Amino acid sequence: MIRPESRIFCAIDTTDLDEARALAKKLSGVVGGIKLGLEFFVAQGPAGVRAVVGDMGMPFFLDLKLHDIPNTVARAVRAAVPLQPHFLTIHTSGGPAMMSAAAEAAAEAADRAGLARPRVLGVTVLTSLDGDDLDAVGQKGPPAEQVRRLAVLAQTSGLDGVVCSPAEVARLRDQCGPDFTLMVPGIRPAGSAVGDQKRVLTPREAVNFGADFLVIGRPITEAEDPAEAARRIVEELS
Repeated sequence: MIRPESRIFCAIDTTDLDEARALAKKLSGVVGGIKLGLEFFVAQGPAGVRAVVGDMGMPFFLDLKLHDIPNTVARAVRAAVPLQPHFLTIHTSGGPAMMSAAAEAAAEAADRAGLARPRVLGVTVLTSLDGDDLDAVGQKGPPAEQVRRLAVLAQTSGLDGVVCSPAEVARLRDQCGPDFTLMVPGIRPAGSAVGDQKRVLTPREAVNFGADFLVIGRPITEAEDPAEAARRIVEELS
């Protein structure tokens, strides 16, 4: 059983190192972990990641959404393993060879270094996209069907789970079984602004549908008291 607070990974979407460290410190012990993404990594690099998570004492999610030829992605995964992320993302649209190479690289690098293996998650369809957006880039069919197709491909390619919107959670849980990790962004507590997310649910709804972990950013980070905002979400999940 996953504890309510352990389900929440707070998205710290900033390029500022001091701001990221301050937020991580405030949230330590309140949520399950933090997520550091592309904008922070490009600005601060591995040293910035270490500065934020080095003494935090809780898991972190390195959300780089790697997408390249298999060899390049495998090398990038190996380079990320020493940072000891709990979760690491790649794009499922990179194909089965790329996903298999990433999963194998994570296991090999972790074993060689004597570290815990990061769970490699595949990004299916970004939560900022809807059916019209998929049509515009030549991916026919509703988002739910594209997500299902990519999730099945990710599972057969050896990934630990996928990132999907709340709208697809129930279907993927049925399709992929109880041991396939579902990491779900696009979470908005009741009364929160939707922002640029197009497929959203509340935390409680997402967990009820089968989500394992929730990525929550602005409802926590933009609150006057981020820790208190996070506690209210934990209470909702409890």
